[in-house]
Amino acid sequence: MTYPQFTQPPSTSVEGQATRSQLAPSGVIKFGVVFAPEMSNFFVVKDGDGQPRGVTAELGKALATQLGVSIDFYVAPNSGQLTDALESGVIDVAFMPVDEERRRRVDFGPSYFVLQATGLVRGDSGINAIADLDKPSAKVAGIANTTTIRGTARALPSATIVSSETVGEAMEMLRDGRVDAVSLSRDVLALYQAGIPGSRILDGHLHSAGIAIAVPKKRPLALSYVSEFLENAKGSGLVRKLFDDAGLVNDKVAPAESAN
Repeated sequence: MTYPQFTQPPSTSVEGQATRSQLAPSGVIKFGVVFAPEMSNFFVVKDGDGQPRGVTAELGKALATQLGVSIDFYVAPNSGQLTDALESGVIDVAFMPVDEERRRRVDFGPSYFVLQATGLVRGDSGINAIADLDKPSAKVAGIANTTTIRGTARALPSATIVSSETVGEAMEMLRDGRVDAVSLSRDVLALYQAGIPGSRILDGHLHSAGIAIAVPKKRPLALSYVSEFLENAKGSGLVRKLFDDAGLVNDKVAPAESAN
């Protein structure tokens, strides 16, 4: 895919060189993505050669194009591991859902999508509403160390929250009857619903969060650059095109905003 040059690369000035050094200190931008069995506006899938394919991977490539550097992908099984990698400087940039715990660990720019998390239940379940999950006998699976599982735990203080390492594992738990529901973004649950015949997505939501671009702490020039990049990617129509190309025509691009 050819990406438009809608953000100027850092100049050769002292500040420009400092920006480039914060964004890609190794000379290659190390970009984090999260893998799942089904592609969404956040999760990537892998091609036959193991390379990630999806919206966030394409945005990473577009950012590398703006910088004029190559890209090295770090593919994580969940966004909790991605947060660890970004905080420790193993990677330079990533997208992930925002919450206060992550704000203490990494710096966020704008969001490109706002997720709403809810529950997926089996067809034979007596659970018909989110409120039905808030009881000690209810087991709800979520992905370990993520914004969604933390938001679910706050919304369902009486339920038993069961951590899984991957989306695929959480779906297996539901399919096998080990949990009563899986909590994920509504758009993601829709991708897996057909694989569990008769399953239902509950109305309402457990929590909502923006999926935003993020960099390690103490890289203010990098944060400023990636924030401008993402706002330009939204304003130019690139994010909308990537959603549409991935078949995500009903997903709405987050509105323009300043850096978080």
